[in-house]
Amino acid sequence: MTHKIKVGAVNYLNTKPLIYGFEQGMMKDEVELILDYPAAIAEKLLNNEIDIGLVPVAILPKLNPHYIVGEYGIACNGEVASVCLFSEVPLQEIDTILLDYQSRTSVQLLQILLKEYWKTSPKLVAAYPNYEKDITGNVGGLVIGDRAFKQRLVSKYNYDLGQAWKEMTGLPFVFAAWLSSKKMSDDFVKQFNAANAMGLNCIDEIAKNNSIAEYDLATYYKNNIDYRINGDKIKALELFVKLQTNK
Repeated sequence: MTHKIKVGAVNYLNTKPLIYGFEQGMMKDEVELILDYPAAIAEKLLNNEIDIGLVPVAILPKLNPHYIVGEYGIACNGEVASVCLFSEVPLQEIDTILLDYQSRTSVQLLQILLKEYWKTSPKLVAAYPNYEKDITGNVGGLVIGDRAFKQRLVSKYNYDLGQAWKEMTGLPFVFAAWLSSKKMSDDFVKQFNAANAMGLNCIDEIAKNNSIAEYDLATYYKNNIDYRINGDKIKALELFVKLQTNK
């Protein structure tokens, strides 16, 4: 091939199983892998700088047309552990929330939960690098990804957004999916699925190779994250887009 498909993915621990196959050389002649944080990958996809992105699903209304590529993504069916609202006081006493700058979907999900589930309306403020140190007093913070594992050991209160969504809707939640503005060939999608599946068959090895002190990654990969995008997750995705539009 003269042109490789540019594939953007998030450089968080939760994506390690999905990109493992590509990093092991699968589709090396077809795919160029680009890593960044969620909002940056989303911008690259919207700006046609990449062809496929493992991106926050909050961008769906902006990506027209859009296609879900393959059967995998980042979802949960209850506690997700790495997308949480942290605080030193109970939720109803929080008057300001610092919003993680790295993910649109988590911010949109928090806004929906505040309005529809928790029935509270604190001031929402766009955050900045190292804002976690300012989660004190009546100031809470939405922290996602690898930094959330560290924050779990610091903050007194931890409100898991995946669990809250499950309690509110009875559905799983989809944080990110492989999306493209172009339709990929059936053969490409078949190979793409196989590359994703390779990592899911090596979960214990990936957890061991990327172990952290703050959280057991084997538990995270097997119990907190659900990597298949199907069934109720499609219904959940449709509901999230609807609530996001009506917010």
